[in-house]
Amino acid sequence: MAFFLGIDGGGSKTVCEVGDETTLLGTGTAEGSNIVRVGERQAGESIANSVRRACTAARVNPKHVERTCVGVAGAARPEIAEAVRRVLAEIVSGEIEVVGDMLIASEAAQGSGPGVIVISGTGSIAYGRNSAGRTARAGGWGFAISDEGSGHWIGRMAVAATMRAYDEGQTTMLLETITKSWGVSTREQIILAANASPPANFAALLPAVLKAADAGDPAAHDILAQAGAELSTLAKIVISRIFENTKGVPVAMSGGVFGNSELVRRVFYNSLRLKYPEVVINTNIIEPVTGALELARKGTQRPRA
Repeated sequence: MAFFLGIDGGGSKTVCEVGDETTLLGTGTAEGSNIVRVGERQAGESIANSVRRACTAARVNPKHVERTCVGVAGAARPEIAEAVRRVLAEIVSGEIEVVGDMLIASEAAQGSGPGVIVISGTGSIAYGRNSAGRTARAGGWGFAISDEGSGHWIGRMAVAATMRAYDEGQTTMLLETITKSWGVSTREQIILAANASPPANFAALLPAVLKAADAGDPAAHDILAQAGAELSTLAKIVISRIFENTKGVPVAMSGGVFGNSELVRRVFYNSLRLKYPEVVINTNIIEPVTGALELARKGTQRPRA
């Protein structure tokens, strides 16, 4: 019997699935493994831990794995792909394929067929493929200049809204929720944390923004609504570039921002359907790791992105 590994190396969480040709046998999770965000050492530890936990759950020896597919942000950069490959080569046997995180999400959502996947977790990106195999992407250029609508973007916007409210002599629930999330006690400490090098974890503020929005804070509500609109814009860009006929084009969502915010999903859905009413939006949240496992089973070398 052949065994396969699929790994989703996200910024906040790493997930590994072990399976045979048809069946999921075990799952393991660990901390985030985005090398750009957490560094090679931490990323390597997270990947290794997720693999060991999944293999333990599946009662599979990692050295008996025939093929592994891992999806990570920045896989097109040779140094990142090689670093991930090095870590895995010490744990598992067989072929190791490193691909972009949007490729495994696309596989999980549409298989080898056409469609668009929009991911919003710690970072964000939209990726699509048409029936002729032509692909396009939008966003995902890093938290400093892109990642619109992501957890990092939402957290940064929340801190900015808190300071703007202070400038205008107003108050917002975001101040209290941010201080609790970051473990600080004053506005001044928020400023120091936000401007530190490296800065505090903005993506970790997502639960705080969700809580404030649920409690009726207008600033938090507006940030989440804007996130949904930004993510819809990414999808629109991809659709406009590769689909002449948008009737029946599948569109899917993936990532913790979509999964945890009904408001983000609703704004995304309504904004996208307003421009492209004939697309078919999957309201389920896609788990990219299932696409990684399927690509490992297929053993098809995909272009890195």
